[in-house]
Amino acid sequence: MTERSVLVVLFDQVQSLDVTGPVEVFAAANTASGDPAAYRIRTATLDGAPVRTSSGLTLVPDTPLAAAPDPHTLLVPGGAGTRGPDPRLIDWVRERAPRARRLVSVCTGALLLAEAGLLDGRRATTHWGATDLLARNHPAVDVDPDPIYVRDGEIFTSAGVTSGIDLALALVEEDLGRDVALSVARHLVVFLRRPGNQAQFSAEPTARTALSAPLLAVQSWIGEHPGDDLSVEALAGRARLSPRHFARAFRSETGTTPGRYVERVRLEHARRMLEESADGVEAISRSCGYGTPEAMRRAFVKTLGTAPAEYRRRFRAAPLP
Repeated sequence: MTERSVLVVLFDQVQSLDVTGPVEVFAAANTASGDPAAYRIRTATLDGAPVRTSSGLTLVPDTPLAAAPDPHTLLVPGGAGTRGPDPRLIDWVRERAPRARRLVSVCTGALLLAEAGLLDGRRATTHWGATDLLARNHPAVDVDPDPIYVRDGEIFTSAGVTSGIDLALALVEEDLGRDVALSVARHLVVFLRRPGNQAQFSAEPTARTALSAPLLAVQSWIGEHPGDDLSVEALAGRARLSPRHFARAFRSETGTTPGRYVERVRLEHARRMLEESADGVEAISRSCGYGTPEAMRRAFVKTLGTAPAEYRRRFRAAPLP
């Protein structure tokens, strides 16, 4: 049987779930596969000293990073500690990560890989709240904000926090087969393959706020009247501008086109109504400007990777007893 060593890098203010989620998956795979040595898991810090997670837990490593042998899988978690990391940590990642057979980051751990230059020219993802930061600070990285995880060769990057579990399950499936991965998923009570993408969890604003009073008023109108005629011509009339001038000015001030802005506002309204109201999908599609349930379904699948009914099932607030 093949033993796969997994080395998890620890640092101060690491996100504890980025560490424990994948570790629990690999440990459960040892049991599910009947091979207690399928994954040999070790943790390491720069100096071999304990670190404190962003939630206040203390993690005690197995070894200093300098003494750790080259692993099969090197896992770099995220957390607040990825902002302003110790330069020695970046140097270690830059030097030693390429020696691993497989390089994995969870959440904002991708920022550390990018800082070490390991994601240049590669497709990668990270937590939805850090995708803009990753793209802005590292323009050589092809940042994809939507997937739960991305594979580019033998470099794997995952979205936020619990998506590290999704990625670890995918690695177990690749290493040990679907049956073992499914057994682990059942044990942890999670999806083997989560439906949708990370956009369904995002609470990002739709665009920048306009600076000029006419366009700011139009933005407010769109937010208050998602079911109205929100064509460029209609919105330009409210701003007392020609459609061409309006479209150009709107994009310049908000960073997006009027059409995309309207699409996002309507989607956010529909999401909120699915989460909070008892209205049917047909009524919601009309009130949010889609016209038909099919048009709303297409918008949800395109942007969120899931249909409205499934979105409601997963995110609707449960009534209090």
